[in-house]
Amino acid sequence: MSAATDGAGGAARAGLRVVVLGATGNVGTAVVRRLGDDPHIASVVGVVRRVPSWTPPKTEWASADIGGGDAGAAARSDTEDPAERAVEERLTELFRGADAVVHLAWLMQPMRDPLATWRTNVLGTLRVLRAVAAAEVPALVYASSVGAYAPGPHDRFVDESWPTHGGRPDAAYCREKAYVERLLDGFEHDHPGVRVVRMRPGFLFRRESAGEQRRLFGGPFVPQRLVRPGVVPVVPDLPGLRFQALHTEDAAEAYRLAVLRPVRGAFNLTADPVVDASVLADVLGARVVRLPPGPVRAAAGAAWRLRLVPAPPELLDAFLRLPLMDRGRAERELGWTPRHSSAEALRELLRGLREVAGGPTPPLAATTDGGRAHEIATGVGRRP
Repeated sequence: MSAATDGAGGAARAGLRVVVLGATGNVGTAVVRRLGDDPHIASVVGVVRRVPSWTPPKTEWASADIGGGDAGAAARSDTEDPAERAVEERLTELFRGADAVVHLAWLMQPMRDPLATWRTNVLGTLRVLRAVAAAEVPALVYASSVGAYAPGPHDRFVDESWPTHGGRPDAAYCREKAYVERLLDGFEHDHPGVRVVRMRPGFLFRRESAGEQRRLFGGPFVPQRLVRPGVVPVVPDLPGLRFQALHTEDAAEAYRLAVLRPVRGAFNLTADPVVDASVLADVLGARVVRLPPGPVRAAAGAAWRLRLVPAPPELLDAFLRLPLMDRGRAERELGWTPRHSSAEALRELLRGLREVAGGPTPPLAATTDGGRAHEIATGVGRRP
């Protein structure tokens, strides 16, 4: 255990400075709060695209867009795009003197424009890595995902050595998460002095994330006030419908521990129980109906083509092929265990949907300017 963790000796270097990228999203707001409450953290710099009015303890905001620059121009030219160079220089400036960078920035939408998500998620991460090296930051904690894993068994749990080739290469989210894993492999090889931690959580839920997650995955036609026990009559039991979830606050605690403790490598973050049709039915007060995957997949594809939902059917395919993760390493080396069950996290999300709940930042806003009509007018799945 490091001195910063147990409060002894060298913990007087208790003035740790941590930079958090993507600090206003579901995970970012929870991480910023958790770091601000820790006596070993002196200051937090939240790097965001849109500066919020929210003022958590010990935190200052800085504006930067890691996806800045023209990816198309960069691909067509042998010279570096000046806008990209400016972003990298800005990040390097923000990282100087930091004890750790927590990289949570990730663009889920627009799923109908994979070049836009690639520019932020992959090329943006490359800029972050270069800036970490240039600023000589000693630790990087990165938000990977269960979506980085190759398809796996549903009758046993896999550890962090399971291949990270992505669930489906035609699903942008999985493709980009897997590609960033390869970027990190190269970065660790070239910069062995930097402590790199990769967090691979299951699905992260809490009440405050309800508005954001409805917009990202459900779209404007979800009748969220009706998502309550007893109203949803059935839960489809599809082959492969087994996934892992946890409360966002539990994930934030794991990030805090990863900043303070001298750990490296990947950590699976999950809570019990594994969520299947029976767990969903219990949470929703519904009954389970066994369905073949073909008609469900066809319906998801039709809804995508008709712009009724913001998520493509390939994401459903990847979801049904996810492995089940073993969290043993996080328990042993981070000293981390979830305080909430996966069912509790799901119930919080559903309560947030019913109450039209949100958080104190633009990404977590319960409603957006223009409301659902604006979501429809700007193209479901076309805009961030």
